[in-house]
Amino acid sequence: MFDFFKAVVLGTLQGLTEFLPISSSAHLRIFPELFGWGDPGAAFTAVIQIGTELAVLIYFRHDIWRIGSSWVKALWQPELRSQPDTKMGWYIIVGSMPIVVLGVILKDVIESDFRSLWIIGTTLIVLGVLLGVADRFRPTNKSAKHIRMFDAVCMGAAQACALIPGVSRSGATISMGRFLGFDRQSSTRFAFLLAIPAVVGAGLFELNEIPNGDNSYGWGPTIVATIVSFVVGYAAIAWLLKYVETKSFMPFVVYRVMLGGGTLILVAAGVLASGG
Repeated sequence: MFDFFKAVVLGTLQGLTEFLPISSSAHLRIFPELFGWGDPGAAFTAVIQIGTELAVLIYFRHDIWRIGSSWVKALWQPELRSQPDTKMGWYIIVGSMPIVVLGVILKDVIESDFRSLWIIGTTLIVLGVLLGVADRFRPTNKSAKHIRMFDAVCMGAAQACALIPGVSRSGATISMGRFLGFDRQSSTRFAFLLAIPAVVGAGLFELNEIPNGDNSYGWGPTIVATIVSFVVGYAAIAWLLKYVETKSFMPFVVYRVMLGGGTLILVAAGVLASGG
């Protein structure tokens, strides 16, 4: 029964942190360790992320249908290939390639060495500072309609950095979007759309790990955590998109630096085991 309680806590944590630029994988690594629950494992983390990605699929269902249908029709209707939605489909496909390729190549390292709290604490701080610099000092002169293939490749490469826990998929993509001159809302929306193929693919790839692999919970608690992460994640998407209309990412920058610094101090003091 306690495993189900932990699953609810971790599912809530996943739903709250997946879409905010503060790294859900870092939170799922740090807080279980802090509570004395141990590392839930990369497989558990990947699968419950399907819940939050389902929230994205439903929240952006109209955008996804419009982009997907335009892209498919353009395969045999050349006149549609210059349409913005068709191009966006290609941008998402090409932008997803770096994280997919590197995720397969670096699978063993991701599930072991990259889960060190030394690495996670450091990346929380470094990427937090980069987000702050990008958000505060780069000019905002482009919206979603200005995205080109070069932008998609750059943001896709940034997203691939999130294979290291602590980076944050949304945080890395948003930071790159801001460095490229895109406004907060456009950067955030594209980050959500770009994450769909990678995260759903990673979750499905890790499904076979649940019964006998790198997961200390098993199917029951994992399913509960996935459902909770979906409900909480849907609410988090709506909140964040509303938030970025008028406010900066600075509170997330401060939080990342504090969490990363606190993690490094606790590991150095021997309160937390670094793992990895």
